[in-house]
Amino acid sequence: MKTFYVCSFGGSGSTLLANSLKPYGRVEHIHSRIPPLELEYIGNNKGGDTYYEWFNGIKVPENELNDINVIFIYRDPIKAIYSRYIPYYEDCHKRHMDHVQTNRNIELKNVLSQKKDLFGITEFYNNYTTKNEKRNYKIHCVRYEDMFERQNELCDLLGVGPLHLHKKETKKNYSHHAELAEIYKDLIDDMNNRPFIDTI
Repeated sequence: MKTFYVCSFGGSGSTLLANSLKPYGRVEHIHSRIPPLELEYIGNNKGGDTYYEWFNGIKVPENELNDINVIFIYRDPIKAIYSRYIPYYEDCHKRHMDHVQTNRNIELKNVLSQKKDLFGITEFYNNYTTKNEKRNYKIHCVRYEDMFERQNELCDLLGVGPLHLHKKETKKNYSHHAELAEIYKDLIDDMNNRPFIDTI
């Protein structure tokens, strides 16, 4: 049976993709900040004892590795920030920041005043998109912005049928877009220069 690990820093369509893959196998939705060198199970699987969206330290046996597709889906960080890193419903954003293993007390105003990626989105992205020969598995890095028009390519790569992905986004007011675009310029440039699917 195929297994899909759908990883992201949040606000990047990972839930949508994970739900679309469910007819084709087992799906794990992952927010661990650091992918392990040797692939691991998730949450309480195989006796693990971590949050259900994190790697749990128990290594996947070599004979199971070929059945697991690891996908890292990413998106323009500004849109991700407005989706998951600022208040949108009570303390949901703080819980999300716990889940992606970053400081829950960081606020947008801190990022803007210090002109730094205090949310750690760049680090999270680099952890998944930087090639590491010591890893015993591949990561399919997928750009959210291209996924809808080019979903057939993703289906072919994963060996699955149609995903029926439809873009549904809430219209937001990106009030600090220019400032954030400067702070995240290098990250956005790197994202835009990658192919739609980059397997590393």
